[in-house]
Amino acid sequence: MEVPELDVEACVARVRGGDEDAARCLMEYLYPLVTKIVRAHLPRRTAEEDLVQAVFAKVFTRLDQFRGEVPLTHWVSRVAVNTCFNELNRERVRPELRHADLSEAESEIIQNLAADTSDLPAEQALEAREIVEKLLADLSPADRLVITLLHLEGKSVEDIRQITGWSTPLVKVRAFRARQKMKQRLKALLRENHP
Repeated sequence: MEVPELDVEACVARVRGGDEDAARCLMEYLYPLVTKIVRAHLPRRTAEEDLVQAVFAKVFTRLDQFRGEVPLTHWVSRVAVNTCFNELNRERVRPELRHADLSEAESEIIQNLAADTSDLPAEQALEAREIVEKLLADLSPADRLVITLLHLEGKSVEDIRQITGWSTPLVKVRAFRARQKMKQRLKALLRENHP
């Protein structure tokens, strides 16, 4: 079901005034955006719905801080990303990905990558995605965030700068370093597989 167009400014004013119907309407309007961001940045040990609720709790408790200088969706995106980022920071213990952690199908993909640089067969696409997710899980929260936004969601450096509040050079450096870490980890997996 598609949410009808919403006069965001009027709705925010009504929410600030304590209108519960307006709050529900605003939540329905923002729910797809928040859910998409949470799914893209979901920490491994956190339930999706719990994190979505945490984002909305922050949005509604801090709505008085929204000054309207940027679109509400940008402001909410930043709150959602920061909430996910904070939750990722809480997950300090990150076991290192080892070849033994891979399933048989994932191990086969690693072997194919070592043997051939052509595209993977369609039936291995899901396993390839899982390997990428495991490589992402080994990154620090900041590195994981920048790679996800830049390469998986197709955001521009400028979009990432606005979402995170980081400088343009910082976004570029983090993306470069994160890609290098992922390449090194993949090379290590390949070496484990083909000593």
